[in-house]
Amino acid sequence: MSAGSRPSPSLPLQTPQQAAARAPVFCFAIQAEAEPGVMPRVLELLAKRGLVPLRWHADRVGPGGAELSIDLQVTGLEAPVSDYIARCLRQIQGVETVLTSEKALA
Repeated sequence: MSAGSRPSPSLPLQTPQQAAARAPVFCFAIQAEAEPGVMPRVLELLAKRGLVPLRWHADRVGPGGAELSIDLQVTGLEAPVSDYIARCLRQIQGVETVLTSEKALA
């Protein structure tokens, strides 16, 4: 450092958890047939991208529990990738409906 020059102020460092807390959260609401292969196929779409859901909740619903309702939330995506995942989810055998939304965490 030369005489008279001042060090630049350092920016506060963020932990990966702090950065993730500010990233958008993409939500997927999935209605499907209650078949054993549906959940692993849904999770596979995230796993092959190195993603672990922030939230995963599944219930058997409908008459006789014949339907599956899956709600999952994922961070670490960009909107185009989220849209692509939603399109892929809609192509899974047994998936009937996929609704998506995005929320920002404070």
